[in-house]
Amino acid sequence: MKKIGLVGGTGPESTLMYYKELNTRIDNLTGGIAMPDIAIESVNFRKAWEYVSSGNYEKLSDYLSDKVSSLKISGAEIIALTAGTMHIVFDNVERTTNVQLISIPKVVCAEALHRNYKKVGLLGTIFTMEQDYMKKDFVEAGIEVAIPDKGDRELIAKRIYEELEFGVVKETTLQEFNKIIAKMRNDDGIEAVILGCTELPLLLNNENCVLPCMDSVEIHINELINLSLK
Repeated sequence: MKKIGLVGGTGPESTLMYYKELNTRIDNLTGGIAMPDIAIESVNFRKAWEYVSSGNYEKLSDYLSDKVSSLKISGAEIIALTAGTMHIVFDNVERTTNVQLISIPKVVCAEALHRNYKKVGLLGTIFTMEQDYMKKDFVEAGIEVAIPDKGDRELIAKRIYEELEFGVVKETTLQEFNKIIAKMRNDDGIEAVILGCTELPLLLNNENCVLPCMDSVEIHINELINLSLK
């Protein structure tokens, strides 16, 4: 079994999900014989977020590259960033470290193709929704990606940063998000919604969402497991 390396801490709640699910699922898949070797390099969330917010992508890339390099030195063979927003410098980190990272956008796009979706909605941090790093694989694959209106984007970003990043889940926030998703379904014709922030699965799932969810954490974890067990 290949050792898994995670760049975590962005935010802590999603890092916990990755760690717990990787251990639990691999234990089950191996019939209780083995759990994975996992190394986690946890970043200073405040520092990383400041780099993103200020547009200082060179420093962010250097910071994350140091974490990836440490994972590589530790013997990790399957390495991934556990936050959608950190993929804003994904290409630079891959190039700097010479490590083939397991990309959230790529694996989610592959799942959208498997489900034969033609148009999807994207929720996430303001950077994930407004920039191209989460959308480009979909566009290249011929899948349209819609994002919420500006006011709705700001509301989503606020709820992620002030609530979900700290594990706070509110019924009122779920109602707000479902209202936005229903609006995108009616106005934009989306067939499903991408949970592009890895804290969003704390709030939304296929049981409580008005549209099918593409859970980026679930899809990403499944790929990490498949690669680790090969």
